[in-house]
Amino acid sequence: MFTGIIEEIGAVRAVRRGAQSAVLEIGASAVLAGTKTGDSIAVGGICLTVTALGAGFFSADVMHETLDRSTLGALHTGDAVNLERAMPADGRFGGHIVSGHIDGTGTITAVKKDDNAVWYTIRADREVLRHIIEKGSIAIDGISLTVARLERDTFSVSVIPHTAAVTTLSQRRAGDRVNLENDCIGKYVARLLGETDNQGGITRQFLLENGF
Repeated sequence: MFTGIIEEIGAVRAVRRGAQSAVLEIGASAVLAGTKTGDSIAVGGICLTVTALGAGFFSADVMHETLDRSTLGALHTGDAVNLERAMPADGRFGGHIVSGHIDGTGTITAVKKDDNAVWYTIRADREVLRHIIEKGSIAIDGISLTVARLERDTFSVSVIPHTAAVTTLSQRRAGDRVNLENDCIGKYVARLLGETDNQGGITRQFLLENGF
């Protein structure tokens, strides 16, 4: 589990592509502290397992499914990526619950300055948008952010200068694709409420009858 508080920006040192998979080599420093083979690091919001460690870098395997469903398949040497180690049990929960399993990708349609903030508007598929609420949480490339505006086919976030500076958001422009992960609690609730009585799901009537 992650929190969406980015620890550092890493750089892709190598991408070794197989027939349908890849091995990423990521240059890093802060996230290497205390990390060992088998640990999890979120790369651009994607939970990956560390398969090798070296001086100033780690490697991770990326399977076909992940390449198809995320922006990792488009990475090239030199690209910047957000990095976060899995949350320690005694760590501070500064963001929100982030699993590192994205729901899809979106496309930035606009980047607009607003005094000391920057607004990013992102177009996303209906399946992603249906689990987004205004003032709710969303992870964009692994960054824990608050939804400031929700439209029919887009949503927007307002980012302070510090967040932009310490993440890859400062490098994002209109037309760029980003990884999106909805709030997991909202997804579970939506799934349970969407089940019918015959399937043993939780309904509004069930909750009312049981004092909720």
